[in-house]
Amino acid sequence: MKKEYNFWVYILTNWKKTVLYTGMTNDLRARLKEHYDNRGNRKTFTGSYYCYNLVYYEWHQYVLNAIAREKEIQNMTRDKKIALIEEVNPNWLFFNKEICGHWPPQFEGRK
Repeated sequence: MKKEYNFWVYILTNWKKTVLYTGMTNDLRARLKEHYDNRGNRKTFTGSYYCYNLVYYEWHQYVLNAIAREKEIQNMTRDKKIALIEEVNPNWLFFNKEICGHWPPQFEGRK
């Protein structure tokens, strides 16, 4: 049986939509939660800028393709990244709830 793989390249922004962050993951839902949980953490870029709102994502079957695409987007100018986002998301809607089912993430630890 052939195993199906899922890799996601994504762009996040902060609530003011002034910061852009490009990343790659094999579990977009979990990664969004990690970015959210890191908010305020000065040791990470996304944490420092409260950058956890998903405005763009694309699927790749192969990890090497996803890595190459992530690097391609990271090397784009800000204007080109904005054009990429607005191609599929002209209103800069946040897709976190669409991907996670609910947003913000609910506490899943011990009570």
